[in-house]
Amino acid sequence: QVQLVESGGGLVQAGGSLRLSCVASGRTFSSYPMGWFRQAPGQEREFLVAIRWSGSSTYYADSVKGRFTISRDNAKNTVYLQMNSLKTEDTAVYYCAAGTIRGSPASLTANYWGQGTQVTVSS
Repeated sequence: QVQLVESGGGLVQAGGSLRLSCVASGRTFSSYPMGWFRQAPGQEREFLVAIRWSGSSTYYADSVKGRFTISRDNAKNTVYLQMNSLKTEDTAVYYCAAGTIRGSPASLTANYWGQGTQVTVSS
């Protein structure tokens, strides 16, 4: 069992940056691939990025490639999402997830979800 708690969301102007954090509890955190999703009002939840337990492999959706960076610190049971060059269309609730990496192109199939953190990008 893994519990996930996100933080770091907020209001930022377009072009700005935010860093989201996700702290996990549970002894098996380091064995799980982790990732981030987002959901804007009226839209389906969208996969953004995933990282393997070692941190050696990452997988990005085209919508955030080059602007967002995922990293993890297994010693701190934490995964991060650095978001740069934010756009108004990045406004959404951002969710941390733990699960398995599947598919081509690869994405994360989540077994555990955090409660989400709101990111609002103003023009």
